[in-house]
Order: sequence, then structure tokens, then C-alpha cells
Amino acid sequence: MRFLVTAGPTREPIDPVRYISNRSSGKMGYAIADAALAGGHDVTLISGPVNLAPPINAKFVSVSTSDEMFDAAHRHADKCDACVLCAAVADYKPAEISLTKIKKRGDKFSLELIPTRDILNSLGQRHDRQFLLVGFAAETNEVEENAANKLHEKNCDIIIANDVSSRISGMESELNEVTILFRTGERQKISRAPKKIIARELVKIFENSATKMFDKKNVTISERS
Repeated sequence: MRFLVTAGPTREPIDPVRYISNRSSGKMGYAIADAALAGGHDVTLISGPVNLAPPINAKFVSVSTSDEMFDAAHRHADKCDACVLCAAVADYKPAEISLTKIKKRGDKFSLELIPTRDILNSLGQRHDRQFLLVGFAAETNEVEENAANKLHEKNCDIIIANDVSSRISGMESELNEVTILFRTGERQKISRAPKKIIARELVKIFENSATKMFDKKNVTISERS
């Protein structure tokens, strides 16, 4: 199979020295890329800024902003069998970027934000989509309910939900625990474990789901290669 994996955060510049970002370490996405490679699959990894070495043998695409990740994902999506969007892409970005450093003032400072382009939704709404589409839902409350809404709103095949309010798993941690929600309504939990172990289980699920999807269309993965 051919996997496309996105990982890490994005950085949305405010001025030449400041940006909006988040706590994503990229560890889950990189673990999925490693697990897919270990399973003998081809992997394209699109990564935001992280402190991780790119997996050996993966096609590596380095990006910084949400716009760069959007363009890279769309450029490579049609060449994959499974598109796994694990990156924590910023939801908003500054409406304007200052060309010079914004100086500190004594009064209040307001920053106008506008929505970034939604990568998962843009791929999910494509009528010509020929790949398994997997999204991630990092939530702090009503985790499974919010993830289920995202699954249907974005029209993807699988959503991986995880509670990022936990201090011992999730963002920046070596551990994670997830609930996998399928378009069919099925749900499957993976208890807290190292992200590398969870990644191996997820890749098996993605392999099985992609095979079922292509079987329904009477197309084998090898025929798409």
C-alpha cells in the first residue's frame, strides 16, 4: 500500500519572530509512518516543525504553515491508498502578517484571526476520492461525541479520537490511548500504550479497511499502483 501521513503542528506567522502554534510533538504521526514502513508499505510523510528525525526510506516533505500542508496534502493524496491526517493543523491564522517585528506597547493588543483551509474536509468532500481517508480528533471533552461529529461532517472513513486533556498521554507524551470510529458506526478502543505500539495496531486497521474499500469497488491495491 501507499500511505500518506501528515504529522506535527503548523506555525502561522504573526511577524518575522512570532507565530501561532500548538503542543503537537509529531510523535504519533511519525510512529504511524514508521509502522507503515515496517509493514512493507510506501510512505510519504508531510511534517510540520518537530524535533524528530525523518523515518529512513520515507518520502519526506517538510512544511511550516497550514497553507503549505494543505498544498502538499492535495499534491500527494491521489498517489496514495490511505491518507492519514495526523497533523495538528492550526484552525486559525492571522489575517495579516507584519513584515517587521511588532513592538511591545503599554496598552492592549488585538490580533484578527481568520480560519485556515480545512485539509480533512476538502479531501473528504471530493466525489472522485479513491483513497481511505483517516482523520484525528484531539479533544478535551465529550471526546467520542465530538469525534463522531467530525467523522460525518468531514466525510472521512475513520476518525481516531484521543483525549488530550490527560497529563500522562496524548500531546508531547510517549503514550496515547485512542478510540477508533468507523463510518459503519463500529467503534474500537486501544488502551493506553506507547505510541509505537498503538501505531502498529492502527496500521493493521488501515490495511484492513483499505482492502475492504477497494474490494467493494472490485479494484485491488496492486491494480492502483
